[in-house]
Amino acid sequence: MEENVAGREKILLLSDEKMWRIMRTFAARFKEMVLEIILIILGIAVVLWGADRFTDGACGLARRLKVSELIIGLTVVSLGTSLPEFMVSFLSILRHSSNMSVGNVIGSNVFNILVIIGASALLKPIKVEKSLLLRDIPVCLFVSFLLFVFAFSGGIINQWEGLLLVLYFCAYLYMAYRVAMGDRRAAHAVSHAEQMSYPKIVLLVLIGIAALVGGGRVLVDNAASVAREWGVSESVIGMTILAAGTSLPELATSVVAASKGSHGLALGNAIGSNVFNIAFVLGFCSSVVPMAVTEITRLDWLMLVGSCALVWFVAWTRQRLSRGEGILLVFCYVAYLVSLLLR
Repeated sequence: MEENVAGREKILLLSDEKMWRIMRTFAARFKEMVLEIILIILGIAVVLWGADRFTDGACGLARRLKVSELIIGLTVVSLGTSLPEFMVSFLSILRHSSNMSVGNVIGSNVFNILVIIGASALLKPIKVEKSLLLRDIPVCLFVSFLLFVFAFSGGIINQWEGLLLVLYFCAYLYMAYRVAMGDRRAAHAVSHAEQMSYPKIVLLVLIGIAALVGGGRVLVDNAASVAREWGVSESVIGMTILAAGTSLPELATSVVAASKGSHGLALGNAIGSNVFNIAFVLGFCSSVVPMAVTEITRLDWLMLVGSCALVWFVAWTRQRLSRGEGILLVFCYVAYLVSLLLR
C-alpha cells in the first residue's frame, strides 16, 4: 500500500516537473516572439526612414544632373532598392536553393507591379509618362517573358542564358544613359539655390540604402522566424514573406515618392527594379551556377508576365493610374497571395 502511494507521488512529481519544463519553454519562446515582433516594427520604421532619405537624395541628384526623375528611378533608385533581392538570391544559390532564389525574384516582381504601383496610385492618382508606356514597360514585359521561355525550355536556367540576361541588362542601362543625355539637353534651367550639393546627395543616398537594406534584412529574418513558428512552409515563405520583405525598400521609396508628387520616381523605381531583378540578379546568379526552377508553378509564371501586361493595359487608358485601378492591382495581389497560402 505504501509502495503504491509512493509510486503515485513520484508520478505526480514527474508530471509537475514536465509541466514546469513546458511552461518555461513556452515562456522563453513567447519572449523571443515578442522580441521578433518588436524587431519587425523597428525594421519597418528604419525602412520608411531610409526611404525618405533615399528619395530626397535621388530627387536632388535628378535636379543636379538635369535629368528626369523617371530616369533616376529606373536606374539609381531601382538598383539601390533591389540590393536585398540580389543578396537573398545570391546567397540562396550558394546554398543550392535555386528554387528559393527564383521564387524570391518572381514574388518580388509581382509585388512590385501589383502592390507598389497599386498602393502608389491608391495614395494619389499617378500620371504615366509616354516614354514609360512605349519603352520601359515593354522592356520589363519582354524580359519577364524571356525568363519564362528560358525556364520552361528545360526546367533550368543555363549559364549562357544567364549571360544573355546580363547583356540585356547592360543594353538597358545604355539605353537609359542615352535617354538621360537627351533629357539634360532638353532640361529647363534650375537655379543654384534649388540645387543640393553633391556631398549631401551622396550622404543621403548612402544612408538611405544602408537603412533600406539593413531594415529590410531585420524585417525579413524576424518575419520568416515568426512564420516558421506558425507552421508556414519554406517555399511559401520565399514567395510571400521573403519576396514582400525584400521589396519593402521599393514599396517605401515609391509610396514616399508618390506622396511627394514624384510620380516618375515612383513608377520608374518599380519598373526598373523588375528589370534589374530578372536581367541582372537572376542573370548573374545563373551565370555563376545553373538554376533549377522545378518548383515554380504555371500560375507563378502567369502572374509574373500577366501583372506587367495588366499595368501596361490600364495605364494606356488615359496615361494615368487612378485610385480605382490601384485598388484593382492590389486586389489581384491579394487573390494571388491567398492562392499561395492555399497551395
